[in-house]
Amino acid sequence: MDLLDDPTPGQNTPEFTVSEISGAVKRTLEGEFGRVRVRGEVSRVIKARSGHMYYDIKDDRNQLSCTTWKGQVARLSVIPEEGLEVVVTGRITAYGAQSKYNMNVDEVAVAGKGALMALLEKRKKQLEAEGLFEASRKRPLPYLPEIIGVVTSPTGAVIRDILHRLRDRFPRKVLIWPVAVQGEKCAPEVAAAIAGFNALEPGGALPRPDLIIVARGGGSVEDLWGFNEESVARAAAASDIPLISAVGHETDTTLIDFVSDKRAPTPTAAAELAVPVRHELIAWVEQQDARMRQALSQGLTRRDQRLRDVARALPRPDSLLESPRQLVDTRGARLAPALMSGVQRRKIRLADVSGSLRPAMLTRAVQAEDRQLKEKARRLQPALLRALATRKEQLETRVRRYRPAVLEQDYRRKKQHFEDVVQRLGKVGEQNLDAARRKLDALGRLNETLSYKATLARGFAVVRSDGAVVTDSKTAKTASSLEIQFADGRVTVGGKTASKKSAGKPPEQGSLF
Repeated sequence: MDLLDDPTPGQNTPEFTVSEISGAVKRTLEGEFGRVRVRGEVSRVIKARSGHMYYDIKDDRNQLSCTTWKGQVARLSVIPEEGLEVVVTGRITAYGAQSKYNMNVDEVAVAGKGALMALLEKRKKQLEAEGLFEASRKRPLPYLPEIIGVVTSPTGAVIRDILHRLRDRFPRKVLIWPVAVQGEKCAPEVAAAIAGFNALEPGGALPRPDLIIVARGGGSVEDLWGFNEESVARAAAASDIPLISAVGHETDTTLIDFVSDKRAPTPTAAAELAVPVRHELIAWVEQQDARMRQALSQGLTRRDQRLRDVARALPRPDSLLESPRQLVDTRGARLAPALMSGVQRRKIRLADVSGSLRPAMLTRAVQAEDRQLKEKARRLQPALLRALATRKEQLETRVRRYRPAVLEQDYRRKKQHFEDVVQRLGKVGEQNLDAARRKLDALGRLNETLSYKATLARGFAVVRSDGAVVTDSKTAKTASSLEIQFADGRVTVGGKTASKKSAGKPPEQGSLF
């Protein structure tokens, strides 16, 4: 058979491996489309732990899978959010492992001003739900800050306006943190600047500001969009330093305005809010000083007049001293005779007492006391020795009685006795409880036996009228209605008992018989 023969058509079609065909498709897609821009609505956003982001761009009929790698996410000006209409820019590629094609996106832009406002409203509601707009968390501005930190562009007119206004009102030290106020770098640089000012140490080489101003001139929604980013709003809310937002003109509103401690309509107004007017403050201080001096002078005058009025009501000093002076003179005149009389009385008393105090009598008394003392001293030592011996013997007896073994044996004996008593008391208690229970059951049965309800079960009935038991026919005849209690319930009947004349007739409706 000839090797060149091809008996079966199609046998000479080239064969590709899976990898070859996948690579060819990928090269075709990347070569044909290159870098493209696609408009659509974001859906199914997935942020992986690795930092990569996966999402879809769709329209009313189809959807396109998109991938933004970790290094590209940080450079995005707009982070894709579900439901947001965007224009993405990137290149079409294929993923051969799953036979899928997707788009590697490195740039995302919101499609139209309406979409921007919708995204802004969504972020605003989210931050408001978290309580970042609450007035209770906003801090008061310092009255006269020593150092003011300004976050803005170093080359624009904004910083010149702020510095000029501060110089006119009250010169203060100003730290400028240069940032981009427009474009992709705006949001991360502004958030980093706010966090950087808060990270400065008080009293360090670079002093920590007492107040932060975030400022930018006016512009369109797209120009101011960096200040609507969530990262900027959260950085402003997390700032420990009071913050004034002065972004755009008076009619411009951004997210940072809602979370800042104070919003200024313009950068110049922010400088006016930051410091008071120095000349006005000096004039106010001088005015307060004058008022204080006047109030002090008036107060001293009123107190002096009050003191004079009170002094006129006081008596003269001479009249206050007349009675005490007369009393001193009287007592002084009586003092000398009283002293002489007292000395004379004591002299006589001493003479009477000294007559009975003779030396011989005192000597005999001292000798007698000395003999008694010696006799008691002679008897004291043997008595002390005997008492000491007795106490020692008692102590030794108690020590022999209180040996550990004896104490332990006594403890075990008493413990066993206590356990026996507890066991006996438990048994006696159970017996008494059983007896009381049996007695109670017997009384219950007796009560059931003696109760009139048992009698009702045998066919009897209880008749009542107006709540009282009827025991005779006379009362039953005069009653307007009767209540009859049977074993299974009560029946109320009305009317009176039939008379003798109506005997043999059927009872009337509602009567007892």
